[in-house]
Amino acid sequence: MTLIKSISGIRGTIGGSKGDNLTPIDIVECVSAYGTWLIKNNDGKVKVVVGRDGRISGSIVSNLAIQSLISLGIDVINLGLSTTPTVEMAVVDFKAQGGIIFTASHNPKQWNALKFLNDKGEFISAQAGTDILNFIEHGQISFCNVDDLGSVTNHSDYIQKHIQHILDLDILDIELIKSKKYHAIVDCINSTGAMSIPPLLDALGCSYTLLNHEITGDFAHTPEPLPKNLKDLIDKTENSDADIGIAVDPDVDRLALVCENGDYFGEEYTLVAAADFVLSKTPGNTVSNLSSTRALADVTKKHNGIYFASAVGEVNVVNTMKQNNAVIGGEGNGGVIYPTLHAGRDALVGIAFVLNLMAEKDQCLSKIKRSYPAYTIIKNKIDLRDENHFSEIKEIILSSFKDEKINLVDGVKIDFENGWVHIRPSNTEPIIRVYAEAKTEAEAQALTNKVTESLA
Repeated sequence: MTLIKSISGIRGTIGGSKGDNLTPIDIVECVSAYGTWLIKNNDGKVKVVVGRDGRISGSIVSNLAIQSLISLGIDVINLGLSTTPTVEMAVVDFKAQGGIIFTASHNPKQWNALKFLNDKGEFISAQAGTDILNFIEHGQISFCNVDDLGSVTNHSDYIQKHIQHILDLDILDIELIKSKKYHAIVDCINSTGAMSIPPLLDALGCSYTLLNHEITGDFAHTPEPLPKNLKDLIDKTENSDADIGIAVDPDVDRLALVCENGDYFGEEYTLVAAADFVLSKTPGNTVSNLSSTRALADVTKKHNGIYFASAVGEVNVVNTMKQNNAVIGGEGNGGVIYPTLHAGRDALVGIAFVLNLMAEKDQCLSKIKRSYPAYTIIKNKIDLRDENHFSEIKEIILSSFKDEKINLVDGVKIDFENGWVHIRPSNTEPIIRVYAEAKTEAEAQALTNKVTESLA
């Protein structure tokens, strides 16, 4: 059982002991520290937007957090069951000072997490996270008296407002998408994709078949949208008249696609396709993290833009996008960030972009995939033995591959002539991630073996 505090939030498994898991005591402490940080950094009344995915523990975590905020004198806008991008957008629309999303993203059902946002609806900085941890460690939290308690306002309709923001984007040709009458198979993974994707598809004139659409939080399969977890979606897309298969994670910020013939389009290529569409309308720069496919850089170059790489983590991608005026960016895990809408990963806008791309090119998804540079990424992991484990690995790699191009922005990335290997501690699990990319799976595996064998 685990409790992880990182740039990606405070994440842990439900049950167990304080400090070792995400227990009620940890939830109250961490949320109260976040609320205290907001109060100290804002003048006047503080307002926080909250929302949760469909996890079994969601209502418990949400209720504990809401009552903690009220006890600090903070007013809460509760979206209830929602999506990560919806909460991010609501923070800005409600002019709130912050937000919290209760979700562990792609992690299995025993996990949950607190994802803290700033007043721009973006994940808080590493420095802010450090300040919040200091409030916990040094007992600087003080609750208000009974006359100054905060209030709660419920807004259960905000997903529809999120969808309307997407439909209002000038870049989209809604009528063209409607004219194609696409049919989609959608894996909702027993969470809030079931209440956010159908109304979007309705608005785009698409019909659909839903899989795992009961919002129980008892996920029908491992929720990370990878091919090994999407066998039912792949099979049903291949053996139907569907034009596209759609999979999201439980908080609907990651998007993976399946081609009409059952081929896995790939979460790495979700951002590539979305960027291809956006860059065709608004040329400019792009950003993804160091563990994402080279195909985005190739497509960006095709559109006369410049590609930039960031450290892994949404906040790092967003900051790099701002620094380089990127028109679109994201992560190779299926995360599309379109700053004109909001500065966060958003599967819903990704769906709209890909459908518009298909309609405009008048091509099936498999043909669009074939038009992009072909790369294969393989994703492996090593159990994190202790806090010194990665440091040991890093020193071995630096010694063994000193003649190769090395990037130390986030872990260690080795750029070989025919591909790359990126090794870094996970922000969300007690593991070391080992990603590799090359033109073929065999080449990517050979590069992985070359690096891992040096660690033996």
